[in-house]
Amino acid sequence: MERDQPRRFTDRIIRRPRLRELSPTVLKLGTRRRPIRLFASPLLLLYGFVLLIGIGGVLLALPISSADNNFTSLDNAFFTSTSAVTVTGLTVVSTSEHWNTFGKGVIFTLMLLGGLGFMSFATFLLILIGQRITLPERMLIRDTIGGDRLGGIVSLLRRIVVVVMGIYAVGLLLIFWQLSKVFPAGEALWQSAFLSVSSFNNAGFSILPESASVEGLTSKYPTLVFMGMLIILGGIGWAVIVDIYRRRRFSRFSLDTKMIITTSIFLWIAGALVFFLAEYSNDDTIGLLSIREKGGFAIFESISGRTAGFTSIDFSAVKDLTKLFFISLMFIGGGAGSVAGGIKVGTFAVIVAAVLSSLRGRLQAEAFGREIPHFQVHRAITVVALGVGLIFVISLALTFTESDADFAFLDLLFETVSAFGTTGLSMGIVPLLTVWGKIMLIALMVLGRLGPLALALALAPKEEARIYRFAQERIRIG
Repeated sequence: MERDQPRRFTDRIIRRPRLRELSPTVLKLGTRRRPIRLFASPLLLLYGFVLLIGIGGVLLALPISSADNNFTSLDNAFFTSTSAVTVTGLTVVSTSEHWNTFGKGVIFTLMLLGGLGFMSFATFLLILIGQRITLPERMLIRDTIGGDRLGGIVSLLRRIVVVVMGIYAVGLLLIFWQLSKVFPAGEALWQSAFLSVSSFNNAGFSILPESASVEGLTSKYPTLVFMGMLIILGGIGWAVIVDIYRRRRFSRFSLDTKMIITTSIFLWIAGALVFFLAEYSNDDTIGLLSIREKGGFAIFESISGRTAGFTSIDFSAVKDLTKLFFISLMFIGGGAGSVAGGIKVGTFAVIVAAVLSSLRGRLQAEAFGREIPHFQVHRAITVVALGVGLIFVISLALTFTESDADFAFLDLLFETVSAFGTTGLSMGIVPLLTVWGKIMLIALMVLGRLGPLALALALAPKEEARIYRFAQERIRIG
């Protein structure tokens, strides 16, 4: 026999696969389970608001809530409940005269829960009794308070509640310092607590007697100053307050904080100037006042008119220019994660940054030396488009439902935007609306409180990662 040749180190053994190894392997995969979108976090927040509105509406409809011990009509009761939960401030009956102490207490509670966020407050109670906070609840809190991370939500929530309660207390003491000169101690304390919560929550509700309403407080400038400070703190958002407290220098602030601060200051100044110039010679508003008083009222109306709805004058007597400009301010609203409604200041700032960048020939939106992601610009455009669409539809519908009344279209548009922005400024026509008109404003207040973007994200299909993109093609613009 011939002896086998020894295998060299450089030789390779090649093994060919067997036939059965070449056959394909078939795997059976089950149908992919899609999440139930009926329980998406924005919709859960909507369910919570609807439940709270329902409970408040039932309580306000009962005789125990009215001053005359009679039943309140369901449309007025639920309108008031919705306005309090969404911290809007639009009213169909006199808050100080129609409701008794129990009814005012219900409105106060609804404002308090609606301002902090129903689910945020409920989750805080769970923390107090030692319950575990689940991932969906963390996501819901993040959507409610405007956070950008899931981590640290619980500790952030604790700080928010503690800080807000502290602001309520400080506001109460400052306002009590002034109201104690007008009311007995017990009445002044209750009025101060109500005004403090209503001001910080940008709710616009007041239970002051008609003889001592906010208009009657015009001689009490410190009270208006304290209310204005509370409105500003409540309207800029939690994240901005925390960022200002931690970094304390404008150059160290985040881009979000810089844009919200600068845009808010611009809007306050613009609103005050427009109000001052448009109403300067209007004897029905500030025409008969001194220049100092005119300037003070203009600043307060600019601060309150965009988010809170308190007014120191008869706002139904203002000029059309003032109405139109304040419609724009109410549409913008306050900061993201704040108690205010509207499209939010950050959304408006992103749109402005995109426009200015385009005018400068930039391919991307830029601000303060930072680039804004394209998807945020697209979302800002979506929010504005949804807001404009809602206001257009409701305003058009109101012209049909209120055709028997002699309402000017600008006044109907003003009420519509006030409901969408959860502001509460009014031309005084809300009590005269039909039941269908009130129902539409109720729906608009809820949608305006939750935000068009939250509603769109809840109803939109789940995003899928695509491995391809379409070919680009230009269109003519302008």
